[in-house]
Amino acid sequence: MSDQRVGDRYSRQILFAGVGADGQRKLERSSVVIVGCGAMGSALANNLVRSGVGRVRLVDRDFVELNNLQRQTLYDERDAAEAAPKAVAAARRLSAINSAGVIEPVVADFNADNAETLLEGMDLALDGSDNFETRYLLNDACVKLGKPWIYSGVIAAYGVSMTVLPGDTACLRCVFPERPLPGTTPTCDTAGVLNGIVAAIGGVTSTEAIKALTGSDRLARGLFWMDLWENTAERMELPRQPDCVTCGQREYEYLDAALGEDTAALCGRNAVQVRPAGSHARLDLAALAARLEPLGAVTRNEFLLRATLDGYEMTIFPDARAIIKGTAEPSVARTVYARYIGM
Repeated sequence: MSDQRVGDRYSRQILFAGVGADGQRKLERSSVVIVGCGAMGSALANNLVRSGVGRVRLVDRDFVELNNLQRQTLYDERDAAEAAPKAVAAARRLSAINSAGVIEPVVADFNADNAETLLEGMDLALDGSDNFETRYLLNDACVKLGKPWIYSGVIAAYGVSMTVLPGDTACLRCVFPERPLPGTTPTCDTAGVLNGIVAAIGGVTSTEAIKALTGSDRLARGLFWMDLWENTAERMELPRQPDCVTCGQREYEYLDAALGEDTAALCGRNAVQVRPAGSHARLDLAALAARLEPLGAVTRNEFLLRATLDGYEMTIFPDARAIIKGTAEPSVARTVYARYIGM
């Protein structure tokens, strides 16, 4: 893009002394990976692509549904009707917003097998996920690689953001040594989420990302917390813990976990993702569709297959993952998977 066009597009951002022309050029040369393209991932991707970040990699395992539209700003009713993969739909929208950058959609589960590969070559990682297992894995991978990342999360009307600079600031496990047990923390199933807190924490986190990418010395060093309903906000200084399992002892429990069959309940969905053992398994969706069509309603596109059988809606991806809707029980989801797809 010519200097004149850059100046026109980003003129208000360049006028801000904290960015300026030099900072804008740094953003254009920068690369960011966003893990998860739901509410937070949408807000982060939208802000950073509009800000002129040169390369954005979008990693998401899920597809768009109607109930996403209340808070996931990159999607519309067409995306929901098509059951478009979120990474693909987001990339389509972002490319229309800013055609000068590189938007790379990756329809995949972020897991121990591919985490380091997906982070490779990127300057910064951002958390757009909705579960702590993914966050601990992201923390492991970024600490191991010495790559900065920003934790962010929202629920109900409150949210948090924390910048992690490996070797310098506290990492996620310095602050939360153990992953919360299932059922011990609120979820969007039990507490809901307001779109205003998504925008607020998205703004805080994307601004921290801009600071990191432009080399600003104004990065927050701690955890920022806010509750829009109660009109409260706080920033807590959090020192590194020398005995931290991850950044102190350099043990990567989540990154080194053996890859096997995995299930994960999906927030607010009455659905479970099933990932069979064998990370490199590939499905022939056309052949699977032909096998399932006599049993129920089946639709397919290049990204996924959807079948409604025995009251369960199955969305199946080429990497052999499936989202089983109609149950929140992993054991039931595995049974449905084995019955119609095979383990």
